[in-house]
Amino acid sequence: MKRSIVHIALVVRDYDEAIAFYTGVLDFELIEDTYVPEQDKRWVLVAPPGSNGTALLLARAADDHQAEFIGNQSGGRVFGFLGTDDFWRDYHHLVSHGVTFIRPPAEHDYGTVAVFEDLYGNLWDLIQHKTGHPFAQQTRTGG
Repeated sequence: MKRSIVHIALVVRDYDEAIAFYTGVLDFELIEDTYVPEQDKRWVLVAPPGSNGTALLLARAADDHQAEFIGNQSGGRVFGFLGTDDFWRDYHHLVSHGVTFIRPPAEHDYGTVAVFEDLYGNLWDLIQHKTGHPFAQQTRTGG
């Protein structure tokens, strides 16, 4: 049996502002943006470039109850873990785009990590796992 988590829903205030942040600041790719007329919503998927794993489903809050969770997707804990093959490249990119880091970079046994906020205040780890760690990103080779 093989299973995988393919999408994680992230409650957002507005599709377009969320797309702008995730694609323009975090450099995610827009995988799909399809209008669903029978529900008057959009099916919006974004993912880091080169990712073949889980994609974020940017889900606009449909009512006031759902809107209460915007920016507090995981009850104040880190919501997302953005793995990278070059921590400092991505850290400096995010800082230059105005992303707020609430926990500075730190070295740990498993790798280098810092905690940042997305546009709504959800917490994310930017993490580069050490070589040999099961989640270590492959180093890209250019050409």
